[in-house]
Amino acid sequence: MQLTIGRLAAAAGVNLETVRYYERIGLMPPPARTASGHRAYEAVHIRRLAFIRRARELGFSIEQIRTLLALADPTRATCAEVREIAQAHLDEVRAKLADLTRLERILGATVARCSGDLAPSCPVLDMLGTTERK
Repeated sequence: MQLTIGRLAAAAGVNLETVRYYERIGLMPPPARTASGHRAYEAVHIRRLAFIRRARELGFSIEQIRTLLALADPTRATCAEVREIAQAHLDEVRAKLADLTRLERILGATVARCSGDLAPSCPVLDMLGTTERK
């Protein structure tokens, strides 16, 4: 089964330019070429591209994905290394959630103090103009 780049992109649920980008940076292996020079993708490309897309949706970085792809090779698979990468990423996600929770609290409290009137003083602008960190 040979696929054009457009059909590959559609099958994996990504943009055509995304496929080209992943090829350029080495995440996707180069496909075979037809006699006329067009890319000819196989089912293995769909699986790899779907893997990359899912990893990106989960917020893994390009370098983390590169490592995960290498570890997904049956000759190198080691759950301990994969777990270490996933745990580090989970720690980053939890830190971002904590930051967002703090941000929500600060913005919620500030917006609640804002009357919305045509007053010379605005709590939101006052908060943005301060140098203190909360």
